Amino acid sequence: MLTGKNRSYLRSEANSLNPIVHVGKDGITESVIEQLDSALADHELLKVRILESTGRTTRSAAEELATATGAELVQVIGGIAVLFRQREEDSNFKL
Repeated sequence: MLTGKNRSYLRSEANSLNPIVHVGKDGITESVIEQLDSALADHELLKVRILESTGRTTRSAAEELATATGAELVQVIGGIAVLFRQREEDSNFKL
């Protein structure tokens, strides 16, 4: 569970990132979850673009993605969600 200071730190770190994973009109599929899981293993902190054509709110889609991958939802702004999953070893973030 992230504290307020942790979230603030991660939001500042995510500010310069570009979205890596895009959720389109097909919604949240197994391939999207696998792609997100792989990206979280590589980057720990990333942005996900959730298009309006999914037919869901950005927050609900982001919460489902976070639950499916074991990540923490850092923030949601517009169609962008920031997710974080810390690696057990060799983490870039000291929380």
